[in-house]
Amino acid sequence: MDSIYYGFAVLLFAAVILLVEGAYLWWNSTHGSEAQRISRRLRLMSGGVEGGHGDVSILKQRRYSKNDGVDKMLHKMRLANAIDRLILQAGVRWSVSQFLAASVAMTLSGLVMVQMWEVPLLAKLVIIALLTSIPYAMLRRARRQRLIKIEQQLPEAADFIARALRSGHSFTNVLQMVGSELPEPLCGEFRAAHEEINYGVPLNEALHNLADRIPLTDLRYLVIAVLIQRESGGNLAEILHNISHIIRERLKLIAQVRVLSSEGRMSAWILGLLPFIVIILMSMTSPHYVSLLWTDPTGIKLLWYGAGMILIGVLWLRRVIHIRI
Repeated sequence: MDSIYYGFAVLLFAAVILLVEGAYLWWNSTHGSEAQRISRRLRLMSGGVEGGHGDVSILKQRRYSKNDGVDKMLHKMRLANAIDRLILQAGVRWSVSQFLAASVAMTLSGLVMVQMWEVPLLAKLVIIALLTSIPYAMLRRARRQRLIKIEQQLPEAADFIARALRSGHSFTNVLQMVGSELPEPLCGEFRAAHEEINYGVPLNEALHNLADRIPLTDLRYLVIAVLIQRESGGNLAEILHNISHIIRERLKLIAQVRVLSSEGRMSAWILGLLPFIVIILMSMTSPHYVSLLWTDPTGIKLLWYGAGMILIGVLWLRRVIHIRI
């Protein structure tokens, strides 16, 4: 009986392992990165236009909302244009109406939350402002991370373009090759530039749109080098090779600066968060003692002075540790 039980357990374990491995192999062969890359290359070789996030819409304007009336109204607002530009640079699948709806929802959540707490008016306003800014902070964070990743991919892209030009490919074909060979998110932007050219947009305008979607100085150098070479001639492959070398050296210097300024950044975080942590802990342990800060006039003045000094200190530390390279 025991041998049959142990044999059944071993066979069941082997069956589960084989099932998991089979599911992984099926998923990797149909939805994995290698399968997607092969499918993308087959579509490009067959002359098809690749779908995905980097597609160029045939519409002249990007839609800000699925509702036609809301979309028309948002297109008249400068704020909506700035939000759409931020969404485009962040590379997220949000729309302007979704961003505004999320901001309004967070504001209403803050209004409900502050009604449940007995805190001073200034603290209520700060809580509402922080909650309202969460969608914007998420967009800014996504944009920053995406730009950092693109900046790290730029040297490889410049070398790839230089090698392709040396082998005799035209610049338009090189854009197509970059869009199909390099990893995301940079390949999607070059693919969008190539698709714009296929739709009839002039090469100069497509490159300007590429630099507008990716506000990086290094990419602007690359675009300017291509535009100048098209006007005056020259060895574009050698120029791009030099640009990739400069970008790599600059990234090394940035990494060294971040290491040297890590102590200052940690001090800024500690000094900026410590007062808030202390007042939260005191509110939990001694609420009657700390409530004098927002019930007594002298305490309110001290809160204002303390908030001003914290703001000045954080801005000063940020200015000290922020080194532009």
